[in-house]
Amino acid sequence: MTSKRRIGLYPGTFDPVTNGHVDIITRAATLVDRLVIGIAVNQDKGPLFSLAERVEMVEQQCAKIRDGAEIVVQPFDTLLMKFAESVGAHIIVRGLRAVADFEYEFAMVGMNQKLNPAIETIFLMADPTHQAVASRLVKEIARLQGSVAQFVPPEVESRLKAKFGVL
Repeated sequence: MTSKRRIGLYPGTFDPVTNGHVDIITRAATLVDRLVIGIAVNQDKGPLFSLAERVEMVEQQCAKIRDGAEIVVQPFDTLLMKFAESVGAHIIVRGLRAVADFEYEFAMVGMNQKLNPAIETIFLMADPTHQAVASRLVKEIARLQGSVAQFVPPEVESRLKAKFGVL
């Protein structure tokens, strides 16, 4: 008897990837056999980094994760549930930082269950040290030349400094 591989999908814009994202990826990788990190194109959010840059940054961080699932980084520009089906995902992983995240995610889960009830959504609470970290805020701090060292990996901090012309 062969066991069925558990495939998880952690979708996001990752503009840029933060320590909070890395924490969720690391923890999610222990729950599945294969974890797909779906990088959303999402032009509506007006990303600072190109899709290729975001994929590269996430791949760089995932390469450091030694325990757990096989991790694959893949961009997507389709409906989340269509992408989840295309990668064979059984679960969608979402990170929660605060009550405001829950309200948005709760509505999304309801819609996603209607689209495909076979794909379950699981929530991982952000580590308390990362609960206030949001990519949007990290970009604002970096743009105003504040230090983001505690919020993002060093490689991402360097890229942010380069984007905003900070030495």
